[in-house]
Amino acid sequence: MPSIFVDSAYYIAVFRPRDQLHARALAVGSSLARDGMSFVTTDAVLVEFLSFVARTPAGTRLAAVEFVQDVRTRPALDVVPQTPALFDAALDLYRRRADKTYSMVDCISMVVCRQRKIRDVLTADNDFAQEGFTVLL
Repeated sequence: MPSIFVDSAYYIAVFRPRDQLHARALAVGSSLARDGMSFVTTDAVLVEFLSFVARTPAGTRLAAVEFVQDVRTRPALDVVPQTPALFDAALDLYRRRADKTYSMVDCISMVVCRQRKIRDVLTADNDFAQEGFTVLL
């Protein structure tokens, strides 16, 4: 069964109950989990999520740490670590897409998706659609 890539937009939506995508993210994620899908993300995505909540009150930051710790222990999720080779491949994509607004984290994610032949991304970020991936939120 194919894997689904999980982007920070999904984690942000799940973490923030008032996010406009919160209910949809929960529903889509739960449906995919019930279907037995496996999930892939990267250390960089988790860093991006934590960076998003960095300027929030201490209680929110601590809740975000617990959220990430919980995410990292899920058996159906593979968290791909940052390596020099992955960084270099993403930097090359970043260079080749200088006309786009892709973040370096997006480029890392896209490289991982291509390496693992993942087509579907749990995100609302249309940068992934520009690269031919299916955006699920």
